[in-house]
Formats: sequence, structure tokens, C-alpha cells
Amino acid sequence: MIEVKGLHKSFGDETILDGIDAKFIRGKTNMIIGSSGSGKSVFLKNMLGLFKPDSGEIIYDGELLSEMDGDRQKELRENMGMLFQHSALFDSMTVEENVMFPLRMFTKMRRRERQERANDILERVNLVNLNTKMPSEISGGQQKRVALARAVVNKPKFLFCDEPNSGLDPKTATIIDNLIQELTHEADITTVIISHDMNSVLEIGETILFLKDGIIAWEGTNKEIFKTENEAVTDFVYSSELFRKVRIAQNKGL
Repeated sequence: MIEVKGLHKSFGDETILDGIDAKFIRGKTNMIIGSSGSGKSVFLKNMLGLFKPDSGEIIYDGELLSEMDGDRQKELRENMGMLFQHSALFDSMTVEENVMFPLRMFTKMRRRERQERANDILERVNLVNLNTKMPSEISGGQQKRVALARAVVNKPKFLFCDEPNSGLDPKTATIIDNLIQELTHEADITTVIISHDMNSVLEIGETILFLKDGIIAWEGTNKEIFKTENEAVTDFVYSSELFRKVRIAQNKGL
């Protein structure tokens, strides 16, 4: 579990995060949603240790990030997986080499062991016989699955996903969503997903935090989000074409 207590972050005179308290539950897909400029990315970078909070605490499984020494922070990073918005695969590496990269960096596995682990996880994300392909030779959806395989190949305790469905068609996006949720449940990972995609919220939003102007303006589940009377949330939710159709159907009693 990850806990955040009283998190503040400003840049100059601009306050980005204004006293955030949150919990991200182990074994669940925890989503952070909100409009552009709401503070989602800054929130994520503080949790990853890329930004230092002005005040407040980030706690990993009961341990304060601010009190970890260099060795402990390195150990923590080794237990993190990251799925980037644009996949961020290494163009000069094959699919197999991309997936093995964290194992080469953070473990003492022999090459054969790394290959076996990579093959196992590639099969798990429904990618077979692509080991020797270069990223440029596979589709965007396949690239995202390779990136997901790389993010979880080291069996992380914590998985962070930054706009995992960016640039994907709805069908492929649903596949990625379901894979993230399945892997989270199977390995009991604390998964944090930054998203503006309401389709993802509907699919896998087990816990949801809605950020607005640097604060958590609402929290709940994908079932509860339809029932809220919070105006900021409903404006955000029903700006999606899909959810406008849902509202029309609800009003008609369908």
C-alpha cells in the first residue's frame, strides 16, 4: 500500500498540490483522474521520488520515503514498474531485449534465466513469436503490451501507469486495461494509474481519486462515480461522448 499525507508542492508562486491525503490499495487498480493541469503528473512524480514535496509524506508499506537512505531508495525503485504514456521502448533493442532490460539492470540472473522470464511474461500479455522483432516492426498496441511486460517482468510490488491508453483505439485500450487489472490481481501489486480516459474508469476503476486545482475533490469507485452529485466530477465524466450516451440512456430508464 502507498499512503500520502498532507502533500504540498508548488513551483514559484503556483501551488500544484495543496494538501493531498490518499491511500492506494494493494491488489487493486487505483486511478487518478482529472482535467489537464489538475496536478496528476506532479502527484505521480512526487510518489516516484522525481520531485521532492514541499511538505507532507509519502509512505510505502509503512516506510517513509523521506527517511529512506540511498540504498533503501534503490531497493524501492527495484520494486517499481513503470508503464509510460508512449511505451518508451528502446528502438535499438528487440522485443525480448526490451523486456529483459530490468532483469539485466536489477538482478543477477543469467541470460538463459532472463530469456525464460521474458518469454513467460510475453506469453502472459498474449505476445508470442515476436522476440526478435524491433519496436518499429510491431503495432502500437503490441508496443504497449511489450512495455507492460517490461514493467512487470521484475515482479514489482508497485506498478505506475501514465496514460496507458494514450493513442490506442478503444478495442486495444480495453485489452490493455484488462491486462493491467489481471496482472494487478494475480501478483497482488499496488497499481496506480494516471488517466483521463473515462472508458478506463468504467472498465477498471476499482478506486478513483478525482483531482481538481491540486486537491482531491472526490473519491470512490467506478460504480459510485455515476451516482455522485459533485458538479466538478459530473462535468468531467459527462464530457466524454460515451458517458453522455450513458446519461441519456439513464434518463430514459433504459
